[in-house]
Amino acid sequence: MMDLGPRSCGLGPVSPGTRKGRAPPDAGDFRRAFPLPGRHGDMPLARIAGVNIPTNKRVIIALQYIHGIGPKKAAELCAKINIPSERRVAELTDAEVLQIRETIDRDYMVEGDLRREVAINIKRLMDLGCYRGLRHRRQLPVRGQRTHTNARTRKGKAKPIAGKKK
Repeated sequence: MMDLGPRSCGLGPVSPGTRKGRAPPDAGDFRRAFPLPGRHGDMPLARIAGVNIPTNKRVIIALQYIHGIGPKKAAELCAKINIPSERRVAELTDAEVLQIRETIDRDYMVEGDLRREVAINIKRLMDLGCYRGLRHRRQLPVRGQRTHTNARTRKGKAKPIAGKKK
């Protein structure tokens, strides 16, 4: 049998400078190679209710990134402030962003306050000992779904039971 050496199977040392392919066009520009998340160029981020709103999306879509604002409330909000539905967040003026922020603070319960209220409601059900509260306490589906099969998201990874065949 003939010994071919380490180079024949691709394990040998590789000489420096023999990188295959060519360098990307922006290899020298660090800012373009590693852009900040949520930023495109030098556009400022709109921060509403403690959430960074994406600047390149339409206002109605971007507002839905806030917990507690869905499609209906976002459209209602834009109608209150007279912002056209095709307007992008990057095109908003500072006054409009301020107006959105004030309207959300005044009229809607969002983010931390909403999460806190939901947690308090669940805790109340658990303290009462009602059926829904017991389901929450045992971390089982609350709204009548079957648990014999499925419900893995809520129940977690399956635990093997020793000696169970059927």
